[in-house]
Order: sequence, then structure tokens, then C-alpha cells
Amino acid sequence: MTATQTQRTPLYDTHVAAGAKIVDFAGWDMPIHYGSQLEEHHTVRRDAGMFDVSHMLAIDLVGNDAQRWLRHLLANDVAKLTLPGKALYSCMLQDDAGVIDDLIVYFFTPQQYRIVVNAGTAEKDLAWMQKQSAGFDIQLTPRRDLAMIAVQGPNARDKFWAAFPASKAVSESLAVFQAAQWNEWLIARTGYTGEDGFEITLPSLVAARTWLALQTVGVAPIGLGARDTLRLEAGMNLYGQDMDESVGPLESGLGWTVDFKDAARNFIGRKKLEAQNPARKFVGLLLLDRGVMRSHQKVVTPHGAGETTSGSFSPSLNQSIALARVPAAVVIGDEVAVEIRDKQLKAKVVKPNFVRHGKSLLQEKSS
Repeated sequence: MTATQTQRTPLYDTHVAAGAKIVDFAGWDMPIHYGSQLEEHHTVRRDAGMFDVSHMLAIDLVGNDAQRWLRHLLANDVAKLTLPGKALYSCMLQDDAGVIDDLIVYFFTPQQYRIVVNAGTAEKDLAWMQKQSAGFDIQLTPRRDLAMIAVQGPNARDKFWAAFPASKAVSESLAVFQAAQWNEWLIARTGYTGEDGFEITLPSLVAARTWLALQTVGVAPIGLGARDTLRLEAGMNLYGQDMDESVGPLESGLGWTVDFKDAARNFIGRKKLEAQNPARKFVGLLLLDRGVMRSHQKVVTPHGAGETTSGSFSPSLNQSIALARVPAAVVIGDEVAVEIRDKQLKAKVVKPNFVRHGKSLLQEKSS
């Protein structure tokens, strides 16, 4: 593949037939919306929508040293996973603690896991993993034969069961961040929207008919545009915007994913993290003036400058919101200014999560 070519998921023709607007996302031709990004956003918050996330890569890990290797590779500790199907969110760090990627690991046995990585970093991730595998008895298998469909919203699980009633027996009892095998499918109660639902990994050959079966029971196709505003409202990081190789998890609101408990566990980047006294922190911003915050806008505070990392208009709150990296002395409730088109607009510092399960997490809405 040349630099100008893009890849296509098994659902590409389905998106085109549905009239989707296709854009290049991380080297993939993906649907940004099917007509109205705003309507798609509200559909997920109020009912059920589905996303094609087949551009993400599942990697199967097997081997006698699988657990030991993951405990070295990741900042979070897979040893806490003991229930088959249980999932763990973690950053994969460089030696200097910069974030190579954020990913999800599914545990099946101490010798068998599945890792799901981001589309734009997949090749880089694989190369890093292979480099770090020297001396470990493991095998990594990229599963490019698989597709992924995320079904999200308050009615997502019920509508999924309406389309595939036989799956209910294995998936009804799943806790959040847990998965179950169903024939050749992996049904995971995970997502990237702040709503309940499933992420389904399935053979590529049945992806299109699965998508159409879900649409038949009233699950609406949703594009990446709404996926971005949904994840932003939920305060979920986007790799390449909210963190990357130049910044560590402690300055990206991801300190909760770093497990220091086992002093003997020498994960990659640990020494650098333990020596850090972060000068910046990760916060949410609620714009008080009229306007829309975007990424890479300057944030002016009494303690120095910061920068927005992600920003947009929030359809659920009817205000502009952003995630930002600011000086560590900034506290929740502070008023700051965001430079938008050569103007300094007022914004309130809030916790970096805004909406979950269709409801505002802000204690008081500012006008």
C-alpha cells in the first residue's frame, strides 16, 4: 500500500450503498456520517446505533509466557484478570513513558489473550510488540480476517438480542468490560460512547449480513463524526490528540490505568513514571461564551498556558466542551480563557467527563 492508498473494511460497500459520506481516517475509507451527525449522536444517547470499527486490529496472543510478557509490556497489570473474558484497558509505553498506544486486553487463560489496538497505530504497535517479545515464549497473530461492530445506546443490548436471540444466553450476564465467546464471535460489553452496549468481533465474511440484520431491528448506522462527539462527552481519550509518544499517562488523565502495586513488576516506562512530578494535568473545559473549542487552542490560566487536546460542540449539553492539558496548579471550578479566532473566551474547568448514560455529569450547568 502506497502513502496515497487507503484501506477498506469489509463493510465499505454497505456504507456506500447507505449513502454515507466517506472520509480518510487513519488510512482507512470510513463513514463520517449517513446524513446528519447530530441526529446520529442523539440516536446513540437515546436509543441504539452501530459503528463499523473494523479498522481497529485484534491481535491474538498465546504462549507459556503470555501473562509474564504482558505484565512487562503494559502499564496496567493483567495479573488482576482472573475471570475468562474479562477485559483491561491500558497504555503501552516507551522507555521514556511516552504513550505508544492505548489498547484493550481480553483474558481467556494465562496463556491466551486478545489485544485490540487502534487503526492508525496498528503497524507501529505490532513492530514494538515483536521487538519486546525477544526471550519470551509467545506468539502474536494479527487477525485481519475479523471485523468489528460496536452496538451502543440504552436499547443496544435488547436490539442486539432481537436480531440474534441465541446469543442472549451467553451475553446477558456479562458485566461491564467482560466478553464471551459465541460460536466464532466475541461479544464484549465494552464501548467508546459512555453508553451501554456490545462490541462484536466476528469473521469478516459475515459482517455485512450482521450489519443488515441489526439495521432490520432498528439499530441505526452511525458514522465516526458522532462517535467522536460521543467519546468526547464521555471523557474518553483519542490517541494522537489527547496523548501520543510525546506525553505520558500521568499528564493525560490516565493515571488510573497505571498499576504500581507490585514493586517487582518492571513494566516498560515504570522507572521514568515513578520519577515524574507532572507539571501538567488533564481537565475538562466547559465554554461559557459563545463559540466552539477545537484541538490545539491555547488555554490561558493564572498559572501559565495550557492547550486543548480535543474539543467540539456537545449535542447533549448544547455547549462547547473540550479536554485540555493545563498547569498542575489549575483546579476544578477555576475560570480560564481559551483563545479562539484571536479572542479569549471564558471557560470553566470541570472534571474531564461530561455525559454518561444519556445524563449530564456536570453538577451545575453554566450558561
